Amino acid sequence: MKEDFKSGFAAIIGRPNVGKSTLMNHLIGQKIAITSRKPQTTRNRIQTVYTSERGQIVFLDTPGIHKAKNKLGEYMVNVAQRTFQDADVILWLVEASDYIGAGEKHIAQQLQKTKLPVILVMNKVDKVEKKQVAGFIEAYRKLYDFAEIVPVSALRSVNLDTLLECIFKYLPYGPQFYDEDTVTDQPQRQIVAEMIREKALRCLEEEIPHGIAVTIERMKERPQGDMVDIDATIICERDSHKGIIIGKQGAMLKKIGSQARTEIENMLETKVNLKLWVKVKKDWRDSDFLIKNFGYDKKEI
Repeated sequence: MKEDFKSGFAAIIGRPNVGKSTLMNHLIGQKIAITSRKPQTTRNRIQTVYTSERGQIVFLDTPGIHKAKNKLGEYMVNVAQRTFQDADVILWLVEASDYIGAGEKHIAQQLQKTKLPVILVMNKVDKVEKKQVAGFIEAYRKLYDFAEIVPVSALRSVNLDTLLECIFKYLPYGPQFYDEDTVTDQPQRQIVAEMIREKALRCLEEEIPHGIAVTIERMKERPQGDMVDIDATIICERDSHKGIIIGKQGAMLKKIGSQARTEIENMLETKVNLKLWVKVKKDWRDSDFLIKNFGYDKKEI
């Protein structure tokens, strides 16, 4: 191990939809976390790994911190708050604005309970005029005593090198936790399920509330190694949702399937035969048993 090698954990927090997953994907340089304009896209804590000559940062991407409305919501808030305990530094992601709403104030209160350094990452600065940014930063300075404040555009990869410098500043010296070529600790099946869920959310846009989950029933490579067969089920909460997901003569389900297949093939670097089904499980987001069944287990937080 090199004497000057640093390694540690950086938790990414923020209200739903501020671009946490986009930031992580761009820092790592490939897609791990799903992105969508709908809030609460990230449901489990996702670990991704950035490795360079200087050291290794394990990013903990958390579900957005918000006031819970159902059992799934409570699970997500618990995941986010537990993540604080494992981190060396916290990145709080906000949108470039001087409007500080109830959501931000709620997060600032949660942060008062921690002794960890907090870096404020002001995202989407490409969407505002440069001269406004200083005023936005000033507004946030009054809210909390930040270790650093870094304006970035995650989508355009602006200022991400500066952000990495800042993160390394607060990490301890130590050995790397993962091999150089590891980019996530997520099981492949889970990433495939998330990719399908993302495409469903994107294709369905506003038509269906957030209550869909995806389970992988079967994922098997063929003996020749030239194709992977994947059977997956999209779970929704109502019969009316099922009809929308399937679409006229199955058109919507085909669209979701073909978009997901392309992305899964890129990740697995092989051809994929993807079959999708749709099942209704009434109010699954309020059932402890079903939440656990779909991969969100409180014991694993």
